[in-house]
This record gives sequence, C-alpha cells and structure tokens, in this order.
Amino acid sequence: QVQLVESGGGLVQTGGSLRLSCAASGRAFSTNTMAWFRQAPGKEREFVAGVSWTGWPNIYYANSVKGRFTISRDNAKNTVLLQMSSLKPEDTAVYYCAADLINSGIVVRAAEYTNWGQGTQVTVSS
Repeated sequence: QVQLVESGGGLVQTGGSLRLSCAASGRAFSTNTMAWFRQAPGKEREFVAGVSWTGWPNIYYANSVKGRFTISRDNAKNTVLLQMSSLKPEDTAVYYCAADLINSGIVVRAAEYTNWGQGTQVTVSS
C-alpha cells in the first residue's frame, strides 16, 4: 500500500503563488510516477502535472498550467512539490496527489493511478 498526504492548500489572490506538497509512505519505493490532479465543483477530475522516476519524459504538464506551474521532486524520491504561480480563479479546485505503480511513464488518465490522497483545497480569489 502507498499512502499519500497532500498539504499546502489555502486561499490566495489572483496572481499569487502557492506550493503544494505530496508525501508518499508505505510502499513508496515501488512508485513509478506521482501526479497532481484537480477537481473543481461540478467538473471532472483533470490531470495537472506529473513526474516520473522511471520513464521519459520525466515531467509533463497540462496545457492549462504550462508555464505557470512547476512540479519537482523534493529531497526524498517519493515526495513531490507543485509550485503554482500566476494563479487564476479558474485554478480553484481540490488538488489531489496520485501515485502510479504500474506505468513506467506519465499517463493522464485518472483511472491508471492506484493510490490517491484526500486532497487539499486551493482557492484563488479575484
């Protein structure tokens, strides 16, 4: 089992920045990819960004956040950060961390991910 815990969510103004963290424990040693998804009220859960330890490319972003968000590895292999800058109201959502223990590369389909965190709320005010 892999346990995921997100942190760092909060309320920020438009144009502000926020950093999210995702820490994996348990069978974290078997994790190939960790990714961020988000879900706004009334919308489907969508892929935001992912980082892979075993595939190429190592990093992949959704077009909606490209150039504004940066995913990176923390000091530990199975801990990732999501640095969010130039935030917009449309970025408001619950952000979830997910782990993929099967695929070697980064996939954008939520169904491919085995383990999920509980989510952290990000609210961008205008």
